[in-house]
Amino acid sequence: MAKKKTSVDFTDKEIYFELDQERYRLIRFYPANMTVDVTRYVEGKKQGQTNLPFAHLPKTIKQLIKPKR
Repeated sequence: MAKKKTSVDFTDKEIYFELDQERYRLIRFYPANMTVDVTRYVEGKKQGQTNLPFAHLPKTIKQLIKPKR
């Protein structure tokens, strides 16, 4: 039986979105946990990488990711 993917990589797609006047770049989606890894940018400068819940993403980004149930 085939193993399920543990994450979906989005680094090559350059997906950006804004939350609370901060810009984020989507890196990876974890369907098992329903979380995403993002890189945070403040005033155009990279501020590090963090993990966000899928529910906190804007609707347009959620539609791009399309998690399978």
